[in-house]
Amino acid sequence: MPCVVCYFQIHQPHRLRRYSVFDAGPPYFDEAKNAEIIRKVADKCYRPATQVLLDLARRFDGRFKVAFSVTGTALDQLEAHAPDVIGHLRELVRAGSCEILAETSAHSLSFAYSPAEFEEQVVLHDRAITSIFGVTPTIFRNTELIYSNAVAARVAAMKDEESKPRYAGILCEGVDTLLAGRPPCVVYAPPGAPTGRHGKPLGLLLKNYSLSDDIAFRFGNRQWKHWPLSADKFAEWVAQTPTPLVNLFMDYETFGEHQWADTGIFQFLSALPEAVFARDKQAAFITPSEALARYAPSAEYNAPELTSWADAARDLSAWTANEMQRDALRAVYAIEERIKAARARARDDDERANTEALLADWRRLTTSDHFYYMSTKGGSEGQVHSYFRPYDSPYDAYITFMNVLGDLTHRIP
Repeated sequence: MPCVVCYFQIHQPHRLRRYSVFDAGPPYFDEAKNAEIIRKVADKCYRPATQVLLDLARRFDGRFKVAFSVTGTALDQLEAHAPDVIGHLRELVRAGSCEILAETSAHSLSFAYSPAEFEEQVVLHDRAITSIFGVTPTIFRNTELIYSNAVAARVAAMKDEESKPRYAGILCEGVDTLLAGRPPCVVYAPPGAPTGRHGKPLGLLLKNYSLSDDIAFRFGNRQWKHWPLSADKFAEWVAQTPTPLVNLFMDYETFGEHQWADTGIFQFLSALPEAVFARDKQAAFITPSEALARYAPSAEYNAPELTSWADAARDLSAWTANEMQRDALRAVYAIEERIKAARARARDDDERANTEALLADWRRLTTSDHFYYMSTKGGSEGQVHSYFRPYDSPYDAYITFMNVLGDLTHRIP
């Protein structure tokens, strides 16, 4: 029976307010709407789902563990509007039942556009996690599982305060064309096997997208041939997987938000560990760090181009496919150096405060969601983009973003 690695992403962007060419100055973000959404999702997902996880951790006493990445943008909003959710996550961490992962603080595409900003955001996120949860992340998960050989090399080169490798491994998508028929659920290594934390090769944990998507996307679909999906049925699929690991990676909002409570998703989550353990008393739900400590890399995973877990293409096209998206990305990263130079020139407390506020606004604009909203893809992928888009159209998303970016650019001293 494979060990199961459950990883959940918690992310909420700072959505922009309807900003026209006639508006001037901040605020740029719709704080009332953002507060409303984070409270709604906390009620529907974060609170009930985390209570299930806490109950499972107590019931199975060390045999049930999970991992989370919580974006900096989500942390900001949870601290402001639903701080008890962070408290529940702290309980999981203190119980030894939860590993918190590293990522970019603004949930950005910075690796593709500014490697220096990428590293700054990773360090900022690590500091926030250490401050809030009292732990230092040792596993990295890039925005939307964006990954390539170059990402692995950059992450392997990042050092901690003792000049030792900061990370032991990376989570990424198991892309069929790169796997070429191999299973996604063994530990892989990048080409050249760069050294990670503890002097071991940097390990890669790949998402089993088929099993993950059975829960995240198909669970409540009454037209699906396997509906209704029971914990026993899913545990049998896990047991049939001929690999040492089954990596289930998904948005935490799967539970109660994307799959509503009336689908039975919470009952499924609560019943799954017992169903798995019933098939093998040695089975366990383990963290990514435990998986890499238990299993050494057994094969190479060569990803010369950037991949992600988004859309069927598993590339960056969810954010970069059309000219609006590419123009907005070019424009936002074009002013990075000017903002950081202004911060470096600040001579007194007022100037420092102003430039820090400017940089904070700019980083919120680098969040990947803004460009996702501009997608013009059709079909089922277009429906997913539309579901998340808080605008009437991708063109409204682009116009609003560029109006805000134009005003922010005028504020740079």
